[in-house]
Amino acid sequence: MKKVLASANGVTGQLIWCHNKYVFRVYDAEHDFVDYDIYHSDLTITIKDADAYFYQQDVVGQYLDHAPETLGHNHE
Repeated sequence: MKKVLASANGVTGQLIWCHNKYVFRVYDAEHDFVDYDIYHSDLTITIKDADAYFYQQDVVGQYLDHAPETLGHNHE
């Protein structure tokens, strides 16, 4: 099988939880996609999603999830 290389620098995609692992999903103009397994050890990511919120709680720790309004949570 031929190996195809292309720079990923500047590519927009989505981090997807799929089959007990994260993949990087990239869509094309026809809305087809490719899921890339992630082997990179220290990839820099910028979140561009108004619905993404960081949570810090004493009991469960720190995590990233949807906005409280999306999840139906109050602000307390």
